[in-house]
Amino acid sequence: MTIRVAVAGATGKMGQLATRLIEAADDLELHAGLDSRAPLTALDGADVVLDVTHPAASAAIVEHAVRGGIPVVVGTSGWSADRIVGIERLVRDTEGARAVLFVPNFSIGSVLGTAFAALAARFFDSIEVVEAHHAGKVDSPSGTAVRTAELMGEARAAAGEPPVAAPHVDQRARGQLVAGIPVHSLRMTGLLAEQRVLLGGDGETLQISHSTLSSSSYEAGILLALRRAPEAEGVSVGLDALLELGLGAR
Repeated sequence: MTIRVAVAGATGKMGQLATRLIEAADDLELHAGLDSRAPLTALDGADVVLDVTHPAASAAIVEHAVRGGIPVVVGTSGWSADRIVGIERLVRDTEGARAVLFVPNFSIGSVLGTAFAALAARFFDSIEVVEAHHAGKVDSPSGTAVRTAELMGEARAAAGEPPVAAPHVDQRARGQLVAGIPVHSLRMTGLLAEQRVLLGGDGETLQISHSTLSSSSYEAGILLALRRAPEAEGVSVGLDALLELGLGAR
């Protein structure tokens, strides 16, 4: 069966990459490619919507897809846990609603890095995250960093561990607290995407680092999400939900 995909944000870098992948795949078909001027009704009739737009535009796209009974893969950053709760409520209350899969990062390596950080988090009381992206990325912290911090916080809570030691939280230079963990964001020309999780304990430190060197690292994750979305149910967060890594409650 051919899966018809509507790409919202088709003129952006991720949208162009997704469009090329869809057109090259035997089991996928481009239903519509939307730019910022296209009406949301162009999504109608698709088997899956891929949202790779802008944080300010993403909510309307997701809500339209949910109300229209179309599964949606959300690759747009800026979705906090609180905002996702609102989408969970919308899905529950909307007859015929289909799956919503939030994917902070389509890179398999990045997803594994987050999984390793969540595994390690309960063994270290001092944890910070440093994430760096290209100068054009408008949101901070990144969705990947938020997801990583939230999962580390959940892992510590599930193990009965206290919040991490984050002194001097009144100093903005010490990072934005996400799930009690300081997150530092860099936006610089010459970078694509990097994340380091630093964990400190008595007499030792551990670093879990991932670097994105090319947008080709997203290809396998995009294809996996598009192919699995039509059969998925409910709201899930992270590509790990499709890789069966067992991370988090969602």
